[in-house]
Amino acid sequence: MLLLAFAALLLVVFAVARARQRAQLREGTLLVAAVVFAALGVLQLLVQTDPDAARAAILFVAVAVPVVVAVLAVFLITNGITMLRLEGRSLANLLSLIAGIGLVAFPFVLLALLAWGGLGGFLVAALVVLVAGYAAAAFVAFLLSSLLYAALPVPRTPTAIVVLGSGLIDGRVPPLLRGRLDRAIVAWQRAGRAGGVAPFVIPSGGQGPDEPRAEAEAMADYLREHGIPANLVHPETRSLNTRENLAFSRAIVEEVGAAKPLLVVTSDYHVLRAGLLARRELPGARVVGARTAAYFVPSAFLREYVALLNRQRWMHVVFAAVFGVALVSVYAVIFLR
Repeated sequence: MLLLAFAALLLVVFAVARARQRAQLREGTLLVAAVVFAALGVLQLLVQTDPDAARAAILFVAVAVPVVVAVLAVFLITNGITMLRLEGRSLANLLSLIAGIGLVAFPFVLLALLAWGGLGGFLVAALVVLVAGYAAAAFVAFLLSSLLYAALPVPRTPTAIVVLGSGLIDGRVPPLLRGRLDRAIVAWQRAGRAGGVAPFVIPSGGQGPDEPRAEAEAMADYLREHGIPANLVHPETRSLNTRENLAFSRAIVEEVGAAKPLLVVTSDYHVLRAGLLARRELPGARVVGARTAAYFVPSAFLREYVALLNRQRWMHVVFAAVFGVALVSVYAVIFLR
C-alpha cells in the first residue's frame, strides 16, 4: 500500500504543477513516476494476495516489452533511412537510425555481458539495464511534458508574435521555416478576427556562416508578401540560437511597447525547450508549434531530448542514481522478503 500511496501523492503534485500552466519537465516526470510506482504497488499486492495473477502479469510484461522494443527498433531504423535519403547525412539526421540500431544491439550486449560470467559481468549488465531504463523513462517524460505543454490554452489576442528562425536554403525560406511563418500568419489573422489590436510580428534569426543574409530578413519578406503590414513587422537579426532568439526579441517587444500575452511560434518538436527558455528570456510568452513533416519528427524529438539532457546533465546523473537505488530497493521489498 505504501507504493500506491506514494503514486497517489505524485499525482497530487502533478495536479498542482499542471495548474501553473507553464512549460516544465516535471509534469511528464511526475506522471511517469506515478505510473511506475502504481504498477509496482499493484504487483506487490498481487504477490501477496494472488501469486498466480502476479506471475501472469510479469509474464505479460516480459513478452510485451521485447515486442514493443522490436517494433520500435524497426520503425526507427526505417525512419533513419528515410531521413538520410531526404535530408542528407548529418549527426542530427542519423539520430533515429542510431537509436534503432542501439535497440537491436541492446539484448546482444546484455547476453555478452552475462556470458562474460561472474559477479562483474552481472553488475555491468545490471548497470546497463538501469541506465537504459532511466534513459527510456526520461524520454517518455520528455514526450509527455511536450504534449502536456502543447495542450495548454493559446492566447487568441497576443500583442506580439515572435517567430523563431530555423535556417535558410540559398537565402530563401525552406519548408520547415515556412511552416512556422504560416502558423504565425494564422495567429495574426485570428487575433484580428477576435477584435483585438493587430499584433506586432517579430521574425527572429541572425545570419549563419553559410547564409547570404539574416534569416529574419527573409522571414520578414515572406510575412509582408503574405499580408502582414510592413509597419507591424520588426525583424530581429542578431540571434544565433534559441536563447538569443528570445532574449533579443524581448528587447524589441519592450521597444514597441507590447505587453502580455505574447506568442512564440516554432516547430512542434521544439515547443517544450523553447518554452523552458522563454520562462527566463521572454516571461509571459506562450510557445506554440507548427506541424512538421511526419518523417522528420522522430529525429527532431530525439535531438531535442539530447539537448535537454545535456542542458541538465548533472541533474540527470543524480536522478539516475536515485532511480537505480529506488528500483533495487523496490525489488528487494517485493521479492526478497
